[in-house]
Amino acid sequence: MPNLFPTEPPSLQPAPPVSKIVPFGRSWRFDFAKGEFVLTPTGRVAESHGADAWLEWCQKALLTERYRYLAYSDQYGQEYEDLMARHLTRAANESEIQRITRETLMVDPRTASVDHFVFEWDGDTVRFTCEVTNVRGEKGVVTGMVVIP
Repeated sequence: MPNLFPTEPPSLQPAPPVSKIVPFGRSWRFDFAKGEFVLTPTGRVAESHGADAWLEWCQKALLTERYRYLAYSDQYGQEYEDLMARHLTRAANESEIQRITRETLMVDPRTASVDHFVFEWDGDTVRFTCEVTNVRGEKGVVTGMVVIP
C-alpha cells in the first residue's frame, strides 16, 4: 500500500502515456453496389473482421444521413443534404464535402486520418473517393456521392 504521508516530493516527470487499444470487432459484410448482404455458400451472412469491418463502417456512415434514423446516435452519419441550400461554388462544395466526410469518419476511434480526396463531377452530381487510415496504420479507400442541384 502506498504511503499516505510521503516524506519525499513527487517526481516532476510526467507519467508515461497509457496505450489505448482500440478494438476493431466484426461486421456483417454488405455489397453496397447491389444493396444487399453478402451470403456464404451455405446461405449465411458473411462476416468482416478487423480492418475490413472498419471499412464497412466507414462506407455505411457515408451513406447514412445524420439525425434521420432513431437507431443511430446523433454523431453517426453525414450531413451532405445541407449543401443543397447553400448554393456554393464547385470549389467550396468540394471543401465542404471534405470537411463533412472527415467529421463523419473521425468520430470512430479506429479512424486516424481521412485524406487524398478525388472528385469527379457529372452535372450536379459529384462522386468522390478518399483514403482512410486507421490507428493500426492500415489504409483503405471509401467512396461517396452527393447531388447538389
